[in-house]
Parts: sequence; C-alpha cells; structure tokens
Amino acid sequence: MNTDRIEKKILLHAPLKRVWRALSDSTEFGAWFGVKFDGPFTPGARMHGVIVTTTVNAEVAKAQKPHEGKPFEITIERMDSERLLSIRWHPFAVEPGVDYSLEPTTLVVFALEEVADGVMLTVTESGFDRIPLARRAKAFEANEQGWGMMVKVLEEYLVQSP
Repeated sequence: MNTDRIEKKILLHAPLKRVWRALSDSTEFGAWFGVKFDGPFTPGARMHGVIVTTTVNAEVAKAQKPHEGKPFEITIERMDSERLLSIRWHPFAVEPGVDYSLEPTTLVVFALEEVADGVMLTVTESGFDRIPLARRAKAFEANEQGWGMMVKVLEEYLVQSP
C-alpha cells in the first residue's frame, strides 16, 4: 500500500472551461470545498482563508462544521489554464493551537483531461512520507476519505451551478 500518495479520479460531465473555473476561481473553489479565501488564485500566491463549510452537500457540510471558523492556508503552485492546478498545504492541519508552519507541505494536483463524455479529473496528493510520524497516518487517512468525498462534491457543484 502506498502511504505517500492519494489519487482519485472522476469523470465530470461538464465542459472543460466550466470545470477549470470551478477549480481556478477562488470563490467557486471555496463554495464547493468549504473555504472563504482572501483573494483570487494566482501562481505563487499564499492564500489565507477560513473554513466555512461547503454550500453543496449537507452531509459533507455537517462533517466540516466542527472546523468552521478555523484558518486555512494554501499556496498556489501552478496554474496551467484548463489543464492543471497545483497547490501546497499542510494536510489535516485542524488541531487548535498547533503551529504547522515548520512541517513540510503536501502537493495537491488537479489534472484535467478532456474526454468524449466530459472531463476526467485526477486529484493527486503526495508527500505524506515527509509529514511527522505522529501525524502522518491520521493525515493520510483523513485526506484519503476527504478526497473521495470532495471529488463527488465538485461533481454535485457542477450539476447545481452549471
């Protein structure tokens, strides 16, 4: 079993431009992901936000509720229009009063491929083997489950907000 990398794929029945906007626009990303960001996504930007719960799926919003109001930070690594968005973050950094800033980050890549029925989205998060051992398994498990839910939430978002 690979403990360093999570990969989820989903076929999204939406135009490539629409999927790209849902990923690359910080307001749209925040709506389905459950974070209010302080500005637009641009390569190299360190984004600050706050967890607000998703507007798309009540069950996922309920799971996010205990974390509502907590700070959320990502760094936008790459934005290749309609092809790839990559971010860095501290996985499962939700414990109050814990400073995660000295820990290594993981890399999350959203790769888009236009296919006959829509867009194949592959979400890959890697770098868990560099996370401190005391947090590694919990962060991996939380994000393994989290990405399984969030790709479906994105799919729901694209249906609800065409």
